[in-house]
Amino acid sequence: MFDGMQRRVVSMWFPRLASDRVLRTRLIEGPFALTLQENNANRLYCLNMQAEKQGLHRGMSYSDARAFCPDLQSRPADPIGDQQFLHVLRRWAARHYCPWVGLEGGDGLVLDITGAAHLFGGEAAMLTDMRQRLSRAGFAARIGLGDTRGAAWALAHYGEGYAAPGQALAALQTLPVAALRLDNKTTIALQRLGLRSVGDLAGAVRAPLARRFGPEVLMRLDQALGHQPEQIAPLAEPPHYGVRMTVPDPIGLYDDVMAGTARLLDQICARLKAQETGARVLCLTLRRVDQDSQTIELRLARPLRDPRRILPLFERGVRDVDAGFGIDQMRLEATQVEPLPVQQVSHVSSGRKDQLDDLVTRIGTRIGLENIQRFLPADSHIPERSFLIAPAAYSDPGGPWVSLRSRPLQLFPPVPVAGTGPRPPKRFRWRRMSLTTARATGPERIAPEWWLVDDNWRSGLRDYWRVETRQGRRLWLFYTPQNPGWFVQGEFA
Repeated sequence: MFDGMQRRVVSMWFPRLASDRVLRTRLIEGPFALTLQENNANRLYCLNMQAEKQGLHRGMSYSDARAFCPDLQSRPADPIGDQQFLHVLRRWAARHYCPWVGLEGGDGLVLDITGAAHLFGGEAAMLTDMRQRLSRAGFAARIGLGDTRGAAWALAHYGEGYAAPGQALAALQTLPVAALRLDNKTTIALQRLGLRSVGDLAGAVRAPLARRFGPEVLMRLDQALGHQPEQIAPLAEPPHYGVRMTVPDPIGLYDDVMAGTARLLDQICARLKAQETGARVLCLTLRRVDQDSQTIELRLARPLRDPRRILPLFERGVRDVDAGFGIDQMRLEATQVEPLPVQQVSHVSSGRKDQLDDLVTRIGTRIGLENIQRFLPADSHIPERSFLIAPAAYSDPGGPWVSLRSRPLQLFPPVPVAGTGPRPPKRFRWRRMSLTTARATGPERIAPEWWLVDDNWRSGLRDYWRVETRQGRRLWLFYTPQNPGWFVQGEFA
């Protein structure tokens, strides 16, 4: 890529990334540590400098740390948030220094600055700028520079130094062998052989080392010294689904806003189609000439990228907009997307499903998508467990409702009624009504599911009967033979 140029690599290591991230927004004086639950023990995850000076270290149990340092302040760690913030730092480095920036583990960055240092007045000035910017942001960083990724990593973690072009061995020879990114077991074994530094390892006979330790030790040495290549893979920026339009003259009419929205939808749906994704949440932001803005959020029942279907769903929100003295800028962004691969479907079934999804979306804009629910079949003979309730927008229709016997349209908690014997009572009273049995069909015996705990089924077996009364009620009754008694639990249509 850079013919005739010596490759130069920078390694940034943030030894206290997690605690520095928290302390940027919270003013805490004295020893501070983040804790993380590991194997039923609360341990120190990341410490600030004051805590390290008190003799505390990472991995130490929190109770021991409080015994050594009673004034230790702590917060729960957030490893996921730390990784997300590391990606923020990566984007910052790619924007300020060079486009080739990758992640180095969970607490570092690696930058290929080949051909970019002259923009800052040389390598020394570039490193100084990096340190100053990170220090002002509240981050402790150790930076190494060399011809290779391995050399830069070693200098950042064990020397925080600078290796001149072609002088990797001279800069690394006094560093411990652990600087070659070897595991602890291999490092200890090398030290027992008297190979304590990189220089000792580089001067040793290679064949016995390869037989004893395998190819990894010599590969790491050759990578650090530039005898074997090691790539720096920059992370690709995730696709951004946002478009903006500035109108020359302020608009305020409903038709004008909808026309502008249609143009934005065409652009954003083209991007979604190129990535085989669909929007689940769309935000339309309308900026007025007085710098005030209004946002219309559209949450879809299914991922979509068809502008003809999405546009009518914005109608209600756009009608409620107060344009004031006019709108001069419109911005549309898909804030949540999901995969939507191209599929071949039947036009008839697809059309009906699309209409249902659009109806759910329209109703959801008024009452919330989570409040529109559907019943799904469940594999259980227990009446109360024969179905599930799930939001229609976040679930697909289940399989067919397969049952050898009919089930009542309405279920309710069992209500005891008077009756004796294993057959349904001829006369009984339910909900202040005197009912007479005309026909009874059954029994259907249902046993409790022994692997699940349910207080309602602790009484044991139930014999269900379908009872049609002379008064027109069609009820579902059951009898408990182990504890004789009759109950009404459902009503048929």
